[in-house]
Amino acid sequence: MDIKAYVLGKATEAREGARSLARASSQQKNAALLSMAEALRKRAKELIRENAKDIRFAREKGLSRAMIDRLTLTDKRIGEMAQGLVEVAALPDPVGEVLRMWQRPNGMTVGRMRVPIGVIGIIYESRPNVTADATSLCLKAGNAVILRGGSEAVHSNKAIVKILREVAQRQGIHKGAITFIDLVDRTAVMEMLRLEGIIDLIIPRGGEGLIRTVTEHSRIPVLKHYKGICHVFVDRDADLKMAEDICFNAKVQRPGTCNSMETMLVDKTIARRFLPDMIKRFRSAGVLIKGCPETKKIVPAVDAAKEQDFYNEYLDLVLNVKVVRDIDAAMDHIARYSSAHSDTIVTNDYAKGMRFLREVDSSAVLINASTRLNDGFQFGLGAEIGISTDKIHARGPMGLEELTCTKFIVLGSGQLRE
Repeated sequence: MDIKAYVLGKATEAREGARSLARASSQQKNAALLSMAEALRKRAKELIRENAKDIRFAREKGLSRAMIDRLTLTDKRIGEMAQGLVEVAALPDPVGEVLRMWQRPNGMTVGRMRVPIGVIGIIYESRPNVTADATSLCLKAGNAVILRGGSEAVHSNKAIVKILREVAQRQGIHKGAITFIDLVDRTAVMEMLRLEGIIDLIIPRGGEGLIRTVTEHSRIPVLKHYKGICHVFVDRDADLKMAEDICFNAKVQRPGTCNSMETMLVDKTIARRFLPDMIKRFRSAGVLIKGCPETKKIVPAVDAAKEQDFYNEYLDLVLNVKVVRDIDAAMDHIARYSSAHSDTIVTNDYAKGMRFLREVDSSAVLINASTRLNDGFQFGLGAEIGISTDKIHARGPMGLEELTCTKFIVLGSGQLRE
């Protein structure tokens, strides 16, 4: 097979789909999304059967527990995928929204209107739910999507795409609006990244290696986050029961996600009261603790944390613990080691909470809430296409508005430039 010609053909089809989709009405897009949700629920057994092939392959390859967790489809996760489509259908359509209008001295009116970006390429690993999430958001925002999942999820992704495309075409959506590259050869990714002028934006979702490779080789703008090194700081003025629950949720609820806590920072004033019970609870859940020297003085049995550990995104039941002098030391640590993804303070001191919000430079900064909540669905965006730690165009969970751009519109009555 000529991979270059294959990928170009898919992208050209997507370009045609984007032009058609930009004209689709909100009612047409919403009807397609609701029908897709119903079809996913009805065909859950089919999806789980295909997913089992991928899980078997993943185990044979020796993929990590975290990767297999990301890959696995269950009735619950399929239901969540379907609900994400329903949530997106319920959201206001951003396309055509006029953000602002103003009149110039010559009488002409100038404004800005939201419009689709065009063709968006999604390159992702493991999680089959990305297939549905990306499709729903791109379709509602008027964009065609080119999906390229990892080899470990190829059966799951093909099954999901088959269902979504069938439903979309029955609803009168152009077939190019949902395009899937089913080649596992990595050359296909490199060919995608060369198609400037056809593909408008690339969004990689996966490990740091994938994202760096995409960024290095792409001729197309890339929205990215390299990794999620997330922190929870337990302040001396925290409700310790609340802090314990937040920290446990942030690490244990689903450790293989980018918004799970990797380092817990504890104010030294309350460390001896807080750490013994907290670490005992973590250990009961199978968490391996790596502690700083102060932590080891309080709980000697923990492993010693090394400098490099604070840069690690474990995506597993491993946690760094560090005792810090105060909020300033906590924010200094976060500034040095955080990946600017999600960082939380647990405190009942309003002034310190506000300082943390202002001074911590991450895509989501939280007070008295788990880092696991930095998520498009949790934030009310419907689904999300990823969490960007970039500062240009989009930052944080990328929902519908982040998948549009704007153009200027001018209403005139014969004005000329003098």
